[in-house]
Amino acid sequence: MNRTTQSLIAVVVALGAVTGYAASTGGGVDDGEAKAAARLPVERTSLLCPVPSGSDLAETTYTAYTPKSSGAEGEGKAEMVPVHKQLTDAPEKQGKDAKPFLTQRKQGEAVGGEQSGAEAPALIGTADGPLAPGWTVQQTTTYAAGSGRGAQGVNCTAPDTDFWFPGASSAKERSDYIHLTNPDDSAAVVDVELFGPDGEVTSEVGENIQVQPHSSVPVLLSTLADKAYPNLTMHVTARTGRVAAAVQSSDEKLGGDWLAAAADPASSAVLPGIPKDATSVRLVAFAPGSEDADLKIQLASPTGAITPAGHESLHVKGGMTAAVDLDDLTKGEAGSLLLSPTDKAVPVVAALRVTRGKGGSQETAFIPATAPVAARSTVADNRAKGSTLSLVAPEKSAEVRVTASPGTEGGSPATKTYTVKGGTTLAVDPPKPQGLKGTYALTVETVSGGPVHGSRMLALPEGGIPMFTVQTLPDDRGTVSVPEAERDLRVLQK
Repeated sequence: MNRTTQSLIAVVVALGAVTGYAASTGGGVDDGEAKAAARLPVERTSLLCPVPSGSDLAETTYTAYTPKSSGAEGEGKAEMVPVHKQLTDAPEKQGKDAKPFLTQRKQGEAVGGEQSGAEAPALIGTADGPLAPGWTVQQTTTYAAGSGRGAQGVNCTAPDTDFWFPGASSAKERSDYIHLTNPDDSAAVVDVELFGPDGEVTSEVGENIQVQPHSSVPVLLSTLADKAYPNLTMHVTARTGRVAAAVQSSDEKLGGDWLAAAADPASSAVLPGIPKDATSVRLVAFAPGSEDADLKIQLASPTGAITPAGHESLHVKGGMTAAVDLDDLTKGEAGSLLLSPTDKAVPVVAALRVTRGKGGSQETAFIPATAPVAARSTVADNRAKGSTLSLVAPEKSAEVRVTASPGTEGGSPATKTYTVKGGTTLAVDPPKPQGLKGTYALTVETVSGGPVHGSRMLALPEGGIPMFTVQTLPDDRGTVSVPEAERDLRVLQK
């Protein structure tokens, strides 16, 4: 091949590269300003559900749902496939040929399934096409005896590389496991760091945890700590690959629940949906950097924001976990906790451990700080009785639309609009599908006004124990920004 031919090929390759770059970066806008990015539905969503329980008495219910989205056209499918605990033999083959446990084929259709006993596996799910935007799966487990007895619910989560869990514990009465699930074809390497009241809890055991492809591994937190800590903050990071992470907390006397990851570190935090009959509320906060954080504590009640007497603020030392008990916080009214800087803005992460009941009939759940609903959020597994929807507008008043999906076994959707006044929490019995059979999903959309944060409490009382679980309602990230672009060959003249 002569040099002329080589030069010609080089020019063609360069031309293709430049025009491709112009197409992806939006070159060619005549007025010199970038065109506004359009928001389009995502085309693929992955969710992972952890192993639900080690109890033979466990009963687990799954509900999956995708709300209807304009612009999401064509055919698609959503499936949850079982995987098992991490194996050493051919781990790369795990889950690949397994029969789907749940399959969903239509937007606006709720599907459900059940598992019994201690052998229920973790699930890896993928939704594509019109089933991807806003796809939500809820896993709810109940059992009446043993450590952690009660209701344990979790929104199956998307894989990521970074998670914060304030509110974890290595106390003797607690058995907290971090469940790490890898959806991909290559192994993930994960580090788990723990931070107590005096700083980092050093442990080499938490470094370089191998999570094989298509597998799930639980790690007991007490094996990572040098002693028992009642209040810890855990930081999970993936060195390579990505995982889904959730903490299963079981207490010998107080039941248990899943602790979901808190919102990313920020100088302010909203923790929505404290039940009106809460008998104990513990706030756990952590400042990831070296700077101390001073936080103003407020309760957004049904009538306005108030400062709890004796707990006006919380000092959080940099790199250390702080905790405070706010036992008489709600005074019989549902509310949400608002944290804001008293002076200098320092990022923090935070979560609540909430207890209902008294004596030997107590049960706990967790409320991590959560991002606002933004455009839309969905929570699945609602029943004919027992669901309470809590919405808080920490700033301006807002209007939200709540839609109940058809049930997994029948029913027609129903919609209701609510106004949430600024600085208040609105706790309501949400709308239910007409002719409901089975479980259903709730979709919350912000119509107007300021940001709204939300959560759903599902109460499943049994045997005198007020079993319950709480799931927060961050935005479902069903759309993604796609910049408008066009080719501009004029760049070759510059």
